[in-house]
Amino acid sequence: MTYEANNPEEYIEQLPIDRKEPFRRLRNLIKENLPLGFEETMSYGMVSFVVPHSIYAPGYHVNPKEPIPFISIASQKNFIAFYHMGIYSMPDLLSWFQDEYPKYSSGKLDMGKSCIRFKNMEKIPYELLARLCSKITLEEYLQKYLLELKK
Repeated sequence: MTYEANNPEEYIEQLPIDRKEPFRRLRNLIKENLPLGFEETMSYGMVSFVVPHSIYAPGYHVNPKEPIPFISIASQKNFIAFYHMGIYSMPDLLSWFQDEYPKYSSGKLDMGKSCIRFKNMEKIPYELLARLCSKITLEEYLQKYLLELKK
């Protein structure tokens, strides 16, 4: 499901009524817990938090016109998706998250490489996601990103 939006508020306004509050809550927890330097924007049709061009001018290697993505949230057909590029590129962070998840949610963890899917809005582990957002500074993430590019 794709939404045409120029900013996060427009995106949220288009969501089904049952998704608006969980989505707002996710957006707010990211904004409140993300280390300094990341910037909120719309990227690839999602509400995204990125390494801005003002910090890393070359941009995302896949498309240099785009800033480097870090966290994105999107409302899909059957779930809310929470994308975190740190759990994709940092095995220790992924292990930490997988170990912590059962402590915060009775639901089964449904995830891909960087995507955590939430089908039941009442089982979103907000506190755990807030902790996840605060785990990596912009400097640490950018350093890891650049190291991976060299491989």
